Amino acid sequence: MLDEAIKAQLKGYLERLTQPIELVAALEDGAKSRELEELLAEIAAMSDKISLRRDDSEARKPSFAINRLGTDIGVRFAGIPLGHEFTSLVLALLQVGGHPSKAAAETIAQVQNLEGEFHFETYFSLSCQNCPDVVQALNLMSVLNPNIHHVAIDGALYQDEVERRQVMSVPTVYLNGEVFDQGRMSLEQIVARLDTGATAHAAAAIKAKKAFDMLIVGGGPAGAAAAIYAARKGIRTGIAAERFGGQVLDTMAIENFISVDYTEGPKLGAALEQHVRNYDVDIMNLQRATKLVPADASASGLVEIELENGASLKAKSVVLSTGARWRQMGVPGEDEYRNKGVAYCPHCDGPLFKGKRVAVIGGGNSGVEAAIDLAGIVAHVTLVEFDGKLRADEVLQRKLRSLPNVEVIVSAQSTEVLGDGQKVSGLVYKDRNDGSMHSLSLEGIFVQIGLLPNTEWLRGTLELSPRGEIVIDARGQTSLPGVFAAGDATTVPYKQIVIAMGAGSTAALGAFDHLIRSSVPATETAAA
Repeated sequence: MLDEAIKAQLKGYLERLTQPIELVAALEDGAKSRELEELLAEIAAMSDKISLRRDDSEARKPSFAINRLGTDIGVRFAGIPLGHEFTSLVLALLQVGGHPSKAAAETIAQVQNLEGEFHFETYFSLSCQNCPDVVQALNLMSVLNPNIHHVAIDGALYQDEVERRQVMSVPTVYLNGEVFDQGRMSLEQIVARLDTGATAHAAAAIKAKKAFDMLIVGGGPAGAAAAIYAARKGIRTGIAAERFGGQVLDTMAIENFISVDYTEGPKLGAALEQHVRNYDVDIMNLQRATKLVPADASASGLVEIELENGASLKAKSVVLSTGARWRQMGVPGEDEYRNKGVAYCPHCDGPLFKGKRVAVIGGGNSGVEAAIDLAGIVAHVTLVEFDGKLRADEVLQRKLRSLPNVEVIVSAQSTEVLGDGQKVSGLVYKDRNDGSMHSLSLEGIFVQIGLLPNTEWLRGTLELSPRGEIVIDARGQTSLPGVFAAGDATTVPYKQIVIAMGAGSTAALGAFDHLIRSSVPATETAAA
């Protein structure tokens, strides 16, 4: 089942178990049950602290529980957690077995203090890079608090259940039988949703903070690089991020990060955060900026960043690195059927559309790559491109044209998403050559038409380009003194991870140079 290298690595991890655990399998006749039984037997043989038994009374088969013997602490997987979820399995084994979590002490305390009964169910796919964060967070919560229970369900394996509940996006989380949320969520985000006083507590803590020498707004590659460069100068550095890692977390394969042959977005995002935490940086996660007050308009004489929770942060210099998000089609029906057939991550949600007809909107690299990946899962893919030709690299176009279940439509303007009130049923588009209208019968639409900078909150405050990007010079300086910017939110022409990192470093150095120059007494400046 597991190769020898993985076995050796897992056996080493399991030496960290301090409490005896029991694997309880619910199986039936079938290949997947036999596969799960083999996996569990291999795991049980790796440690004398692990036992295995069978109990087929559980409704979902194949599934298994990981329980701490003599307690009601445990988690359950409905499916075979390999692929992206193998790490979730390893962490569940360790945490149920008594190995401590690396989560922040204050977050652990929040989880332990939650009152009420919480029964969570998470639908995931093995190819989803967003799902493990959610699965691991809820598993940890169920280990920390006996009133919290969690089962992680492989949607591809339980298609009937997915159809009945109309799950069309992963991760989808149910709480006590009702939809709780969809999409990537961190442990802190989930706890904040459950702890009604969390927002007020966070706001109070932020209001009490002293002014920073440099404040970075945004936690993607540009923000992380800026924070590291600032902290290495020995100045008081803070970073406020809505989601540490940013758009990188939604990226599947990364093969052009220089010196690293291959990595994946979530792995790189975690490495970015860990690198920042190695320095004396005040990290404020889950913080959305809503307004920038320039230094000359601020009562304190400092640049001020107002946050969604009502608090504000002040700093002598600021680096804006708020990144970008997936661009939407902006047509009727898109918002109504988001996560009901309209999706933005083919790697995550593709397995839920097995055997169905889908469309991909966009003929750039992202769109063509999505169509190629989906063609191996779904019955048929229609790629719809606004331009008169595809813009993807030729090597990708050749691969696309070789696939028998893909159709390409160019010069097509998407005008409406159709649905039956519950899920997507089709797409309407206009032929840009003759103006004729056409409709496609579909069950899924994957939108891949580029990025939109997260800069709406800055309009009217500093100079933005016609596309909404922050205008910067070679040093990352914006139109406001003391305010710098970097990454996908700016006018830097190429939106790449490695470029964002370099731009973040440049902006931090530019901001530090500003701090040095602005701290020189006026008499010295005049003498110079």
